[in-house]
Amino acid sequence: MTKDELFRTGDQERIWQKYCGFLDLSMTEFMEIQEQLLMEHIEQIADSHLAKNFMPQKPRNISEFRNHVPLTTYEDYAPYFSEKNEDVLAGKPYAWTHTSGRGGSVKWVPYTQRAFERLGISGVTTLILACASRRGEVNVQPNIRLMQNLPPKPYYSWLGASAMLSLLDVYTIPPLELSEAETFEKRIQMGFEIALRTGVDVLGSLTTVLIRMGERFTEGSAQFKISRTMLHPKVMLRLVMAWLKSKVRKRALLPQDLWPLKGLICYGMDTSIYKEQLVYYWGKEPLEVYAGTEMGLVATQSWNKKDMTFLPFSCFLEFIPEDEWLKSREDKDYQPSTILLDELEEGKRYEVVITSFYGMPFLRYRVGDLIKIIALSDSGSGVRIPQMTFDSRSDDLIDIGGFTRLDEKTVWQAIFNSKIRNVDWCLRKEYEEGQAVLHLYIEFKDDTDVEEVQRVINDHLKSLDPDYRNLHDMLGMQPLRVTSLPKGSFQRYYEAKRMGGADLSHLKPPHMNASDSAIQELLGQI
Repeated sequence: MTKDELFRTGDQERIWQKYCGFLDLSMTEFMEIQEQLLMEHIEQIADSHLAKNFMPQKPRNISEFRNHVPLTTYEDYAPYFSEKNEDVLAGKPYAWTHTSGRGGSVKWVPYTQRAFERLGISGVTTLILACASRRGEVNVQPNIRLMQNLPPKPYYSWLGASAMLSLLDVYTIPPLELSEAETFEKRIQMGFEIALRTGVDVLGSLTTVLIRMGERFTEGSAQFKISRTMLHPKVMLRLVMAWLKSKVRKRALLPQDLWPLKGLICYGMDTSIYKEQLVYYWGKEPLEVYAGTEMGLVATQSWNKKDMTFLPFSCFLEFIPEDEWLKSREDKDYQPSTILLDELEEGKRYEVVITSFYGMPFLRYRVGDLIKIIALSDSGSGVRIPQMTFDSRSDDLIDIGGFTRLDEKTVWQAIFNSKIRNVDWCLRKEYEEGQAVLHLYIEFKDDTDVEEVQRVINDHLKSLDPDYRNLHDMLGMQPLRVTSLPKGSFQRYYEAKRMGGADLSHLKPPHMNASDSAIQELLGQI
C-alpha cells in the first residue's frame, strides 16, 4: 500500500467522501454495496477447500446463499486455523492475527492483502471521525501525533494500526515498531515521556486502560516530582501551563491539562459506561467503535459521538432476532433464521452474523455479540442507516476490561481448585461506582471466611487465565467480589420455579450472567 496523497493536497471534500461517505448512503445504496461485495467474494473463494465444507455448490444470489449455507462458529474453523493450515484457504494469507478465546486460549484468523488494506481505510475513517465535530470536517493531517498502547503483534488491533500507517503518515507514541517488544507498563511509561516533549493529537486505547491511566495520573499528581527526563524546555513549559490550568479550575492536575486532544478513540464493551470519566480525565468525548478480529470495523459513531452506524464494506451483515437466538440457546441443534439490515426493527436486540469479504474465510459466522437497534436513522446527523449500540455477549463469556473473557469452565475449575465446599454459584458482571467487577454469588456448605475465599478463587483464576492475570499485573485491577448466599438459596429457587411450572432447563439459574431477578430470588429479596 502507498500513502494516500489526498492528505497532502488537503482536499477535505474528497477525503471525507472517500473515508466517511458511507454516512450519506441510503438504505438501498447500502444493500446494493453489500450484495455486490458478497457475490464478488463468493466467486473468489468458492473453489477453496474450506468454503466447500459449507458451500458445496456456488450460490447464484443472496437468497441461495442464505438458504443453503449453514450458520458457522469458530469451532468449524479451529481445526484448520489452530495449525495455520493455509492449504484450505482461497489464497495465501498476508498475515495471521489472533484475539482472546476461551480459558486463555487464542483464536487465530488469516488476513488477506485486500482485507488488510480495508483495515487501513477503516483506521483512517475512525481517526477522521474522532477528530470531527461536524459533517465534512477533516481535522487530520500527515504526521498527526497518535498516542497508543495497543496489544503487540500479532493481535488484531496492532495489525489494524499497522494497516492505517501504510496509508497515512502518523507519528505513533511510542513508535509502533519499538513498543511491540516492550511490556505493557514500559510502553505506557515510554509513551508518557515522549508525549511530554511532543504533545498529542489523538489518543487511541482500550477504554479500561485509559480510565486506569487517568486514575493513576490524578492520584499521583499531588506527589508529582521532576525527574531528569523532564528537564527539557518543552517539557517544563508543558508542565507549567498544565499546572496553571488546574489551579485556575481549582482541581487536581489531569491528563487533559497536559494534552488538549483533537480526538479520543476507544474500544471495549464498557466504553459507554465510562464515558463521563473519559471526558473528565482526557477532556474529549470518545469515539466508540464496534469491531472484531474476524470481521474488521462493523460500525462506528459519527462526528456527533452518539449511536453507531454500520459500514457496508467490511463484511456481509445478517442478524438473528432475539427470539430466534433464545431458541438456539436452548436447542444447540436449532438453526435460527436471520434478517438483513433493511429488516431491522427499532428497540429490538439481535445477534450479529457476518460473512467475510475480500477472500477472508468466514461464512455466515456467528460472532457471539448481541446488539440493540436504537433507531432506524439519525435525524440529527442526517444518517439514514439503522443506529446501534453493543448490548452484550450472546454466549456464556463475561468480558472484563477487554482483557479477558471468562467462560463457565474456567470459573468452575477455579472454584474446584480452591477446594471450597459449595452448593452452587452464579457469576456475572456488575458495576461499582462505574467500575466493572466480577460478582460471584455462592452458597457455601460450611461456615467460610468470604474474604479468604475471594483471595483464593482470584488466585486460581489468575493461574488458569493469563489474560485475567494481566488485569492484575498490567492494570492493578482486582475485579472479583464474593457474596455468601443464605443457606438453602438454590433449593428454594428450584422449588419456586418447579411449583411455577418452569421448564426443566430453567429450574436453576445460569452459572454465567444470571438476571437481576434471579439474583434477587437467591438473596431472598423476592
